[in-house]
Amino acid sequence: MEYRVDDQGLDAAAFLSFVNQIWPGDYDLQKTERALAKTINIAAYDGQLLVGCLRILTDGYYFGTITELLVLPQYQRQGIGSRLLQLAREHTPTMLYFGAQPGAERFYEKNGCRPSLPSYAIQKEGAQ
Repeated sequence: MEYRVDDQGLDAAAFLSFVNQIWPGDYDLQKTERALAKTINIAAYDGQLLVGCLRILTDGYYFGTITELLVLPQYQRQGIGSRLLQLAREHTPTMLYFGAQPGAERFYEKNGCRPSLPSYAIQKEGAQ
């Protein structure tokens, strides 16, 4: 497994192919390119195949958040998500906050994460 920290070469089309295996959707390629350019992308590759990705959005000083931590289902339970979290901890300039999918709490706690602030969302008008 190859891990790349701040993977500036993360291809948006490859990322969308990867994401659609986990969260199927109708994602826009150009918007995805812009989104990837704004985050620190820590990626896991099996050869040329993107199998895991953790993205960090940060102001570089006060605040950082993990926007997502995704691992292809067939690669889960092999330590990839744990390694991505470790690399995030080692390479982030700030404390990191994030929300966890229900049922994933044990994974995060096993990796040294502690429950923190409650999470809230502000929906964009017209969004479902």
